Amino acid sequence: MAKESVKARELKRQKLVKKYAAKRTALKLAGDYTALQKLPKNASPVRLHNRCQLTGRPKGYMRQFGISRINFREMSVAGLIPGVTKASW
Repeated sequence: MAKESVKARELKRQKLVKKYAAKRTALKLAGDYTALQKLPKNASPVRLHNRCQLTGRPKGYMRQFGISRINFREMSVAGLIPGVTKASW
């Protein structure tokens, strides 16, 4: 389980990226790289990191489901994810 402060920091970054997205694209189209550098560091979408929605785990993230591999396995075995079954052959 990730610290609450780490989860909050990631949410703050997401909000900043969303806030500056239009301004960022306009500056890129204009080719004004000095003004682009003056934007906040966390406004860059590259600084975002995918995290599990439930625990905040940064590694083993499954993009299709938005959760970590550990939570995915627990939920799929419990039958909480529709359409997912354990493979058997």
